[in-house]
Amino acid sequence: MEQAAIFHRPGMNFSFLVDESTLGIRIRTKKNDVEEIVLIHGDPYIWEEGKWVVDKTDMYLSASDSIFDYWECKITPPHRRIRYGFELKNQQESYLYTEKGFFPEVLYDCDYYFCFPYVHASELFDAPTWVKDTTWYQIFPDRFNNGNPSINPSDTLVWGEVEPTPSNFFGGDFEGVLQKLDYLVDLGINGVYFTPIFKAKSNHKYDTSDYFEIDPQFGTKDDLKRLVNACHQRGIKIMLDAVFNHSGYFFEPFQDVLKNGAQSPYVDWFYPHDLPLQGGDRPNYETFAFVESMPKLNTQNSDVKKYLLDVATYWIKEFDIDGWRLDVANEVDHQFWREFRTAVRAEKSDLYILGEVWHDSMPWLLGDQFDAVMNYPFTSNVQKLLASQTITSQEFMDSMTTVIQSYPERVLDTTFNLVGSHDTSRILTECQEDSKRVKLIYTLLYTFMGSPCMYYGDEIGMTGGKDPGCRKCMEWDSTKQDLDLFNHVKKLITLRSSEKLLANEGTFQFLNHNLTKLVVYRKYTSTKNVVVLINPTNESELYILPFNIEDQKVRDVWNNSTLQMPESKEITIEPYGFRVLSFSGQLI
Repeated sequence: MEQAAIFHRPGMNFSFLVDESTLGIRIRTKKNDVEEIVLIHGDPYIWEEGKWVVDKTDMYLSASDSIFDYWECKITPPHRRIRYGFELKNQQESYLYTEKGFFPEVLYDCDYYFCFPYVHASELFDAPTWVKDTTWYQIFPDRFNNGNPSINPSDTLVWGEVEPTPSNFFGGDFEGVLQKLDYLVDLGINGVYFTPIFKAKSNHKYDTSDYFEIDPQFGTKDDLKRLVNACHQRGIKIMLDAVFNHSGYFFEPFQDVLKNGAQSPYVDWFYPHDLPLQGGDRPNYETFAFVESMPKLNTQNSDVKKYLLDVATYWIKEFDIDGWRLDVANEVDHQFWREFRTAVRAEKSDLYILGEVWHDSMPWLLGDQFDAVMNYPFTSNVQKLLASQTITSQEFMDSMTTVIQSYPERVLDTTFNLVGSHDTSRILTECQEDSKRVKLIYTLLYTFMGSPCMYYGDEIGMTGGKDPGCRKCMEWDSTKQDLDLFNHVKKLITLRSSEKLLANEGTFQFLNHNLTKLVVYRKYTSTKNVVVLINPTNESELYILPFNIEDQKVRDVWNNSTLQMPESKEITIEPYGFRVLSFSGQLI
């Protein structure tokens, strides 16, 4: 048994609250090395005749990646506290693994064991439940629809007649979104994420000059209220984009520091290296990246903190928004985000808090800061599988298993899954304009765990490279839209809403224990399975369902038909094809 590969550490993704009284516990071992694990556990204060009283609970093999196996169980400590260890066995060896190392047999002294001191309901990860049933649509306001030309910026161009640049404008606005709400409802959208709408000089608005004002090119505050109300009447949630890591160059406090230097009352709102402030390729003040027009805000300054928290609560109180997406969230201090959560949740208890973090995000997902992050590891792995085709199905499943096992069970139910955004090339362009592969990508997106998001125009086959190419004007001429792709996405969204196991009920599991060229995963309860099979190759692939299927009856969810499975349980997936199957039965 490879002891060096065995790992457990209390907290985070290895021991976590599943509900107010249930604890989930995981352990990691070398792949195919351990055959059985039993959790040894008990209350640290219950002893009899000088020995600690223990219970035993079998753990099950929940997942595997290319290197490790992951084992899991759930327990309910009767007194909300627990000490625990692991009894690991294979055909050759048996060990007890505790906080103090490995031992040849079970010890009846709780001082050796791992500790979860107390199950506090207040520490439960409590992302809003509505997010699991939400299908998002990201809108870049200047490029979605021009509904009120009278408020266009003076240099506005004719809609879609020229390619986007970092500095041109096309006049998209709130009225334009209002005019297209029926389109979003028809697609099945019930959540809209807007990139920034606040006053700023640029077309992207990530350089805020006034956090309390709408940029006039989009409309007025009354226009925003009309839009939010119209969305809510249609069951659509609204999420706004907050840029609290940095301001814009024309933010009044920054302009004051530029003008008055050390005499400015705002000098500590930023991070000057020296004064006077100077821009250029390497400004003498902290910025986002080295962009001189985006000076970094000092969120540890009490005045900055109060200002930004007032901003965050103002748009909730006055406009009844449903979520905040937080730009460059990983470069802002954790304490600010803790206070941010407290402030916004006091205004709206089920507000969704989404952070932009592109890497391992566990420090932000402990229940005290964000409800989710933008799941760029999902984006990257999907693109490698089906766009660049640089990884196999097995590598995709292994890689995503590693990501999933990096977080507590509940966290990924509400993570924000995307395959394109204003920061990435259009997914059709990434797929060399092969719509078959794009359809498979969307099949993955809408049947996977998490809350899926569509970038405007991707559903009709828009193309474009990285910024600014991915920010073209929305194509409203139906003769230039890929309506077959649109209908594919629409049907997926409909299935996700009608088949609740596709909307994050039950448990997720990759079926990657058998070598296959398919991506195969299931969402399941004790009585039902929904299995998704995706073929990312240009050849037909045969798969044997590893289940004891009740009555050999399987429902084809996509085609709404019943299949009579052969005794062999073989199923064929066509090149770049997929199946979504529902049945009762147990995994073999």
